[in-house]
Amino acid sequence: MASLKDIRIRIASVRSTRQITAAMKMVAAAKLRKAQDSIIHLRPYTEKLQGILSGIVGSLKIEENIYAGEREEEKILLVLITSDRGLCGAFNANAIKASIQRALRVYSNQIMAGKLDFITIGKKGHDFLTKKGYNVIFNGSKVYEDLSFDRVRPLAEMIMKLYVEGEYDHVDLVYNQFRNAGTQVLTEEQFLPVKMENLQRKESSGTFVDYIFEPSRKYIVNELIPRTLKLQFHKALLDSFAAEHGARMTAMHKATDNATDLIRELNLQYNKARQAAITKEILEIVSGAEALKG
Repeated sequence: MASLKDIRIRIASVRSTRQITAAMKMVAAAKLRKAQDSIIHLRPYTEKLQGILSGIVGSLKIEENIYAGEREEEKILLVLITSDRGLCGAFNANAIKASIQRALRVYSNQIMAGKLDFITIGKKGHDFLTKKGYNVIFNGSKVYEDLSFDRVRPLAEMIMKLYVEGEYDHVDLVYNQFRNAGTQVLTEEQFLPVKMENLQRKESSGTFVDYIFEPSRKYIVNELIPRTLKLQFHKALLDSFAAEHGARMTAMHKATDNATDLIRELNLQYNKARQAAITKEILEIVSGAEALKG
């Protein structure tokens, strides 16, 4: 059994850890509130934009849009979105595992040919992939310093340019989507080429509604699709950012509860050890007194 001093030292250590985890929980909760507001305010705008776009792509030929043409998937780009810091449970591990499994499951031929690359957003994902020998062409972790649309747009434009110029034939996003403070949904979605059927909306009659547009339909689509892609990318980052703080708040809440339970067990263990030591001392005194009488 551990000595009383060892137990006291461990109790003090666990209490100190509990103070840290409780403080981190409160910080994560405050950041989560701000991040949650950002993603909630953005979602209606993106949905409305896609709704407008759905009304005009029905009669547009796929080849008329440079972001929608299907190609033979020779070179693949996976965009992995994680966080810069840990202490958020399985948040980063799940996203990293999903990206690697997707690469091995869907793009095994491209991996064998050395035609699969990564772009990482978040230090955790970048460190893991580079350590394992995957080719990371860009690390966009600096966007977390100011997660605004103006800061994210150049990165989205860079990815879109790589696709348009033929550097890559297919681009996927892997990230954690924010559902609520305690739930993050691991998401794997195709970013490029744009799936036009995902943007199309049919009326109950099964026919597309035709509208008169000014300026031309093609001009509007060429303006809306790039804007939609940039917003989709920004939304993915905001989702991941909010999910990160939700995961960290949950992890720190559980860590604080576990520390409280451990302190309770250590106090019980300390009291038992202290009682045993007192009983032992009393027995030694009684035995010594009896020996003096004899």
